[in-house]
Amino acid sequence: MKFYIETYGCQMNVSDSELVSGILLNAGWEQAFAIDDADLILFNTCSVRQHAEDRVLGRIANEKHRKMQNPELKIAVLGCMAQRVGKRLLEKDFGVDFVVGVDQYLQLPELLSQERGMETEFDHFQIYPGLKPVHGDQSCAFVTIMRGCDNFCSYCIVPHVRGRERSVDFEQIVEEVAKCGDNGMKDVTLLGQNVNSYRWGDYNFPRLLLELNKIDSIYRLRFVTSHPKDLSDGLVQAMADCDKVCEHIHLPLQSGSNPVLKAMNRKYTIEHYFGLVEKLRAAIPNISLTTDLIAGFPGETHADFELTLDAMREIRFDYAFCFKYSEREGTAACSFENQVPETERLSRLQEMIDLQREITLEKFSAQVGNEIEVYVESLSKKSVHQVSGKTRDYKIAVLDGDESDIGTLKKARVKSATAGTLIC
Repeated sequence: MKFYIETYGCQMNVSDSELVSGILLNAGWEQAFAIDDADLILFNTCSVRQHAEDRVLGRIANEKHRKMQNPELKIAVLGCMAQRVGKRLLEKDFGVDFVVGVDQYLQLPELLSQERGMETEFDHFQIYPGLKPVHGDQSCAFVTIMRGCDNFCSYCIVPHVRGRERSVDFEQIVEEVAKCGDNGMKDVTLLGQNVNSYRWGDYNFPRLLLELNKIDSIYRLRFVTSHPKDLSDGLVQAMADCDKVCEHIHLPLQSGSNPVLKAMNRKYTIEHYFGLVEKLRAAIPNISLTTDLIAGFPGETHADFELTLDAMREIRFDYAFCFKYSEREGTAACSFENQVPETERLSRLQEMIDLQREITLEKFSAQVGNEIEVYVESLSKKSVHQVSGKTRDYKIAVLDGDESDIGTLKKARVKSATAGTLIC
């Protein structure tokens, strides 16, 4: 029996899909690399925004025809969407046979032996100790160091579907990162809903970085995501001291207005955030800053929104992931009064995107003429005579090369830039 996984959403879901692959392979399944060869199709899903859920429902609907042609074919939904609306997926005629929540992947082989079923109860919070994810044939690796979140931002569904924070065994992380390097994955990203909260015995996140920095088989270390309220001076110093930790941090701001930040339950002020930016740039002058921003949060006034634009102009993020507010059933913000009309959310979002695109283009263009170090990840989509990869400061670069360069570091000089790519 063969399985095929489609993954949606964040890098944590990519890591979870690798974990599920390992569990199924150990249970005797084979992995199909084309959907036409599959006996089981698994959709690993995201619930952060309604658009993400709608996209998965559309994909499931598109695959129902396969079940008509092959009655033995099964469809399973995993991840955050399964955790949030699993019962509805089985009750309605979506064509779904199995629903498995984020802490129930160990039960997946047993569940698949049944005709139909669901496992989404939080009977205990997993960290999947000792299980080896299947990273596949790739040059970069994602390593989960903690799961869940304790912050309960008022707009966010994550704590409700992924549970409370729990950290992975320090030794297990060291072993997995070293193995990734040994297997040719030299660029490793550490994952957690809030990596700053990592703790295992005497090890906090800065100390974990210092230890992982000693691993000879890797070139680079990255991490996502950092919560501003927990970004310590110790972490800033560790980033500056560790030569393998890249000069980049993703630090979600969400809003430049203190009243909105308070309503979001973010637990920091814009002044505190500005202070963090100053510390980071003082310790690591060439650091790249990326962020998340939300337009149209309930109660956000035009003045509040302008404060966010002002913050963007002052900080000048290298890149920002901009979203309009999306109601999530079960979160506090869903019941807030003064919901911003959808047309206004879209208008503000577009203004935010346009401003950031302008800043990003200026940031990328400023590197024209510079020599950069690129970790080559793949062939370019446009030419077999070019390769693509990332710089240390998390910018995509395209340069001359071939397949033999994948997984290596190359130096190149930037000739031109777009708002998304450095061209060498």
